[in-house]
Amino acid sequence: MNILKSLCIWTAGVIFLIISFPFTCLIWLVALPFDRKRTVIHRVLLWHCAVYKCLVPLKSFNCEGKEKIARGNTYIVISNHQSSLDIIFLNALGLNYKWISKIENKKVPIIGWYLSMADYISVDRNKEDSKKRLFEKSYKSLKDGTSIMIFPEGTRSPNGEIGALKRGAFMLSIQTGVPLLPVVIDGTGGILPKHGIVFGAKRDVKMRVLNPEYPEGFEIDNHREFALKISALMKTALNEMRTK
Repeated sequence: MNILKSLCIWTAGVIFLIISFPFTCLIWLVALPFDRKRTVIHRVLLWHCAVYKCLVPLKSFNCEGKEKIARGNTYIVISNHQSSLDIIFLNALGLNYKWISKIENKKVPIIGWYLSMADYISVDRNKEDSKKRLFEKSYKSLKDGTSIMIFPEGTRSPNGEIGALKRGAFMLSIQTGVPLLPVVIDGTGGILPKHGIVFGAKRDVKMRVLNPEYPEGFEIDNHREFALKISALMKTALNEMRTK
């Protein structure tokens, strides 16, 4: 039954992707001359994700703490990572940001083109010069007033727990003074686990926006302490969400 359900979901998703692609390209071309920050195409992609969210087998979706987001402020948005579905639900926040994505995603037809059209930031995790360019582009984006979105674990969790957080987001926050906006998500891994293509049974998906965390008091040399502080806050929030 799950296989048949998954086949229907993937088919519907691909059909929507193919049908919407020409219209998305047209909007991108029309907006290109004046949309320097690629805000228009980003908004179109947020709408795409809203459509895809309707295809996900859900019992319910609940998001807490959106009122903590000051619209117009610049953030380094970070989240734990349980499933490829996380992207869909995080985009429900409606924030203007540039996703940081692994370079492999740019090789996927249509999706990779969308990433380029929106001028999202990609990184080849096996090349040091690519990591350096990632840092430079992220720094420029933040100084330009555009938020960025990153999964600091670097990969999806195999068991739903929060793993070690890599240093990049925390170093950027300290160097730019831009606050981190931690977001915790739970439930997506049970619907579509890491490396899985078969959707599981319907589940509740919960998301919680934590308070923005400013880097005051942390120097670039002790970014690990900043990361440990945020990691502890996210793990506490995840445990609370599971016991409610």
